[in-house]
Amino acid sequence: MDPAPPDHPSRHDAAGPRLDSAKPTSSRPKEPLVLIALAGVALLVSGIAPYDRATWALEVFPVVVALAVLLATYRRFPLTRLAYRLLFVHALILIVGGHYTYARVPAGFWIQDLFDLARNHYDRLGHVAQGFVPAIVVRELLIRLSPLAQGGLLWLTVTSICLAFSALYELLEWGVAVAAGGGAVEFLGTQGDPWDAQWDMFLALTGALAAQWLLGRVHDRRLRALPA
Repeated sequence: MDPAPPDHPSRHDAAGPRLDSAKPTSSRPKEPLVLIALAGVALLVSGIAPYDRATWALEVFPVVVALAVLLATYRRFPLTRLAYRLLFVHALILIVGGHYTYARVPAGFWIQDLFDLARNHYDRLGHVAQGFVPAIVVRELLIRLSPLAQGGLLWLTVTSICLAFSALYELLEWGVAVAAGGGAVEFLGTQGDPWDAQWDMFLALTGALAAQWLLGRVHDRRLRALPA
């Protein structure tokens, strides 16, 4: 049998997984840009008469930074669509919490009344997302930029980074509380729970583990579908 013509190279790399050929810039998916734009619009709308302007600024600041980074890296280092979609959902959670403050989000009151809970648990959702979404983003960066391969060490590293990020956020909240005194009550959103910081870190840890368990295989497929 004659060998394959030289102008039809194989689309399999040395390790075996199939990779899509690099696409021209004009054919890049527009969904990430649409999600970034929608998050920007939601951010602007949330700034209209928020419950507490200072709390809103503190809560949405990570969204502002993330939008700038994602927009700057979209062409040179695009993420998977899964990562963009998760980041969009996380941005909405932060934006809504910033507008109302986490202790006053209407959806949280509805859940509180439905299940006869003692507090508004919307902030708990935010801290689960604080582990769930970064876990996929960190996992993607490690797989693409480091020698780490899928396996136990990747799980441990992703989980440790997410837990460290959650602990760092709690330290930042503590620093703001010390600096602002009583003015940081809305930002902290403890709602009288003395174990709020510990719950926040535990939920972020749970979210990080759940993301890798539930979405690991899906994420691997999305990674293989990225342009070479």
